[in-house]
Amino acid sequence: MFKIRSLVAALALVSSISVASAWEILPTSAPAPADNPTTDEKVELGKMLYHDPRLSSTGTVSCASCHNTMLGGEDNRPNSMGVNGQTGGRSAPTVWNAAFNAVQFWDGRAATLEAQAAGPVTNPIEMGMKSWDDVVARLKTIEGYQVAFTSAFGKNSISKDNATKAIAAYERTLITPFSPYDRFVEGDKSALTAQQVRGMEKVQSLGCTSCHSGPAFNGPGMFQQFPIHSNPVYAAKYHFKDDKGLAEVTKKESDEHLFKVPTLRNIALTAPYFHNGAVKTLDEAVTVMAKTQLDKELSKAEVADIVAFLNGLTGQFPKQTMPVLPATQGSTFN
Repeated sequence: MFKIRSLVAALALVSSISVASAWEILPTSAPAPADNPTTDEKVELGKMLYHDPRLSSTGTVSCASCHNTMLGGEDNRPNSMGVNGQTGGRSAPTVWNAAFNAVQFWDGRAATLEAQAAGPVTNPIEMGMKSWDDVVARLKTIEGYQVAFTSAFGKNSISKDNATKAIAAYERTLITPFSPYDRFVEGDKSALTAQQVRGMEKVQSLGCTSCHSGPAFNGPGMFQQFPIHSNPVYAAKYHFKDDKGLAEVTKKESDEHLFKVPTLRNIALTAPYFHNGAVKTLDEAVTVMAKTQLDKELSKAEVADIVAFLNGLTGQFPKQTMPVLPATQGSTFN
């Protein structure tokens, strides 16, 4: 009887939600750029490179160290740890569904997945290689990589450009469709609970979807000031304004505190929250966002409804098999 009442309540709320105009399901594949069409060989090579700590100066840090595809696509740390135990000032964004971002990194400094893949490798805090020339030289000494690059790109093809193309090709396979939300939008009205539907309606009525729009709930290509509304309690507790966002790249005062709008997909798995990883729980993150972005005070019931809906954005993860990395024969880089 309880299930019937819950379903009736959910269906009643659906009438207030314009599914066709406001809500989109996540595609099951991501478009590839013309200069980097996806192939099985590239994806397999990219998977190897993504998981290989030998792309770091100490041989201890890979892309997967901070963007774990066995979890929520990041590392659940406030600030990710790179070579020699160093930590940066930002929380690692999820790699799941990153293919649907128009820009990459919190400050949007990379326009493509290929450009993003190049950055951490030579960042002194992250993977610490002195140059991509050193990376290429290292890869060329590994026979297995010579074979894999030849298969993906042709003979004598080990290069920075091809390495980042392969990593990006792999990342474009990291898509999580078929969440309860997706099934609901496609017509399965039992896919979300009554509470989740209430949260869905509240997300729309509050205006959350003015930024978190589109199939990935990330407003593709969109930057937003954060925080918009000053709050002395949150400013003191979470230090949101210590990071100037896009202005760290452009050095323009007008770009201060502008950040790429992050995806809400799988957000229940990616605590802690915000660019600096300062907020530990999803319910607190919802409360903070309502106040700092919309200047709204939410009740505990409203927060609980929204959190329930956000849990409905957890999709189905494609099965990940760990690659067998090409061996370094009879020598070490460190």
